[in-house]
Order: sequence, then C-alpha cells, then structure tokens
Amino acid sequence: MITSSVFAGKGYAVLGLARSGAAAAEALLASGAEVIAWDRQDVARAPFEGRCRLIDPLELDLSGFSGVVVSPGVPLNTHPIGPHTWHYGLPVIGDIELFACARADLPPHRVVGITGTNGKSTTTALVHHILTQAGVPSVMGGNIGDPILAQEPLPEGGVYVLELSSFQVDLTFTLDCDIAALTNITPDHLDRYADFETYAASKERLFQMQASGTALICDEDAPTQAIADRISAQGKPLVRVKTADLAAAGLADGRSPALAGPHNAQNAAIAVAICRQFGLSEEQIAQGLATYPGLPHRMERVCDAKGVTYINDSKATNAASAAPALAAFPPDPAINNGAPRIHWICGGLPKEDGLGACADHLGNVAAAYTVGEAGPMFADLLVGAVQVERCELISEAVRRAVAAARTGDVVLLSPACASYDQFRDYEKRGTHFRQMVGAMTGCDTGPDGRSILP
Repeated sequence: MITSSVFAGKGYAVLGLARSGAAAAEALLASGAEVIAWDRQDVARAPFEGRCRLIDPLELDLSGFSGVVVSPGVPLNTHPIGPHTWHYGLPVIGDIELFACARADLPPHRVVGITGTNGKSTTTALVHHILTQAGVPSVMGGNIGDPILAQEPLPEGGVYVLELSSFQVDLTFTLDCDIAALTNITPDHLDRYADFETYAASKERLFQMQASGTALICDEDAPTQAIADRISAQGKPLVRVKTADLAAAGLADGRSPALAGPHNAQNAAIAVAICRQFGLSEEQIAQGLATYPGLPHRMERVCDAKGVTYINDSKATNAASAAPALAAFPPDPAINNGAPRIHWICGGLPKEDGLGACADHLGNVAAAYTVGEAGPMFADLLVGAVQVERCELISEAVRRAVAAARTGDVVLLSPACASYDQFRDYEKRGTHFRQMVGAMTGCDTGPDGRSILP
C-alpha cells in the first residue's frame, strides 16, 4: 500500500469502510496515524476491530483531528458529517487527497488526473494500457480499479493514472496533476449540486489545483470550451483536443473493436494526446490503441449468437452516455436492407426527464425494451417513434430481444439510467444482463456471465 510519514502522529476520522474508505484507514494506520473509523455495516467494521477506535465521528468532539475522510458516495449537500466537521474548522477529504499528501514520500513520478461526465473510465484505462504496453510503469486508480492507496508505490519514472469523479474532486484540495484532462461536461448528478454551473465548476477545480502542470481539454461542448478559455487567459499550459484529431493522425482505423463508436473516438483522441505529452512514439500509441481490451460494462461485447451481437453498456447511466452507443450501430445497406438493427434495453432509476441526446439516434433502433422505474416514462416517450416492448425486468427484455433479433442485429443494454431501482450498482446490472444472455442464447459467458470472447 501507499503510506507516508506525513500522517504519523496525526488524528483522522474515517467515515465509511467500503473499498476506498478501508484502504484509507489501512494506509493511515500503517503510516502511524491515530484513526477513528466507522461504518454502519458490522461486516465492514470487523477488519478494524481491536486496531483502532470504532466510533461514529458524528458523536465525537473532533478538536485536534487533522481531517475527516469520507467516501465519494457521501452526499455533502445533505449529510450531517459536513457541518459537523466544518464546525471544528477541519476539512472533509477523500482518499485522493491522502494520496496527494503522500506524494512527497513516493519515488519521483507523474500523475494524470482525468475527469468529465462521460468517457473518463475508458480514457483512464486506455492511457494506462498504452503506457504499460510501451513499458512505462503505470497503475490506474481513483474511480476505477483498486483504491489508489491500496496499490504498491511505483518505481521512479512511474505514472499514476487517476479517474476522478466530481465527487472525488470535491474532496481533494492539493492534487497537483502533471496532466489534468477533461473529456466533456453534460448534465449529471444534479441531485448533488445546486445547478449545472456548480457541477461544471466542480470539474474545473481539478485545473485550479495545478501549479505548473498541463491542462488537456477536449473542448467540444460549451462548458469545456469556457474552462479552456479561462485557463488560456491565465497563461497556463493548455492542450486543446478534438475528436477529429484521431483521424487526422491516421489512428482512427486501427482502433480495437472495444473502441467502436464516435464517443470512443473522443476517448481515444484524449488518450493519444495525453500519451504524447509523455513522449510516446506514434508507433507505441497505435499499438496500444489496437490492443486495448476494453472495460466490463462499457460497450462490452458479451457474445455473438446466430448472427446477433450482444453488447453490455450498463455503465451508460444517463442519456448523454447512452446516446453514443446508439450512434455506434447505424443501419447498414448490406444488412436486412438497411433496416434499423438495435434492440435497445433502456430504463432503470431516472436521472433526468426525457430522452436527451438519445432522441437523435432513434433511427438506428429497431425496438426498445423498457425496464425499471423509468420504464413507463421511456415507453411513453418512445411510442410512435420506435416499436416499444414494456418489460419491467431485464430478464424479460433479453427474452423478447433474443426472440425478435435477426442476423446482423445488435441487442444493446445501454440503460440511460442509474441502476439503484433494481440493482446495487451498474456492475451488478451488467453482470445480470450477461448471465441472462448466456442462459437464453446458450453462449458460454463464463461462470459470472463475464464475456470470454477475445
């Protein structure tokens, strides 16, 4: 794990002992800090029994502490831990801020921070993949993979590639990224922010923490353009990226199938620009693009059965992230006389009203199978535009889609909604979809429904 002498002898309270919280508590204990820890779940507290005091920090006088560490999932706009902590003049921080504080004790390294509404997971994983393939020591963490504090420190010259949600940026104050990258900004998480402008400002804070690093921004929407213009006006190092840069460099056609679709062209363009900043050659970058295996639940090809392709895009939890998946499979004159070929499974816990950008791609949809709490809303919006099957459950949607799909069609789970109405998280939802596909098509998708395709 990553530890630091900067924490020795200091007091921290850790609220929430899931993955990032547990890693933070372990790193602080190993660094010689005094730790108070709490989680409502007995099973989460159990590993810390007898190793630190287990007390809810809301019940404590926090005088003398150095800070309170919380999970990014804690809503600071409503949770009492914020006011309670601020009453003592202390910061509410996350594990990324602890990593930032620990950097001085690590071998010389560089840090890439990648934020944005959509595409940041794929961009982070792709940068990590290209660097690793090129022989550069690298790990990825933050909002993806293992918590960064739970990973082994990199040797000299290593690169930490961090995916950073707005919630994580909110809990971070001193992370000076060598490269801070922004993919795009569209409305999301408005239950946590006063308005869209406040949400966009949370993304911009990643650049405000930079002392001398480079800002790398795909400025293809108004909010990212505004941020790039402000950084430029301040005279700070700035690289502007466009999706078209990928084709201009001759790298668009050699991409892995896991990078299909216009949204992944944007992700790839940003990753290429980041890797160029590290001095990688065009050949090294092209090889990384060609061999990228993709991430689970993000345009993941589950199987091909009887000429039908099944795609798990459960990570698409809003309309802006589902729309590119719909755009990725337009009608093909060589397939079914150019008829629409997507069987779209959509719905869940709605984040917004309406179809958003998905409405622009309904000409690619043969039928929509609506599920979950948002199912009736989606069905009402889609009736008259596409064939609608009201299903409620993903299992029923898969059953009907398997029966209806023809050779050359695509059965696509891209819900445009959160999962919490029926599943713990989007991973559980995606795994359930894979299992249902395996059960109903006879494809071998592995013991947990995970695709075994190359």
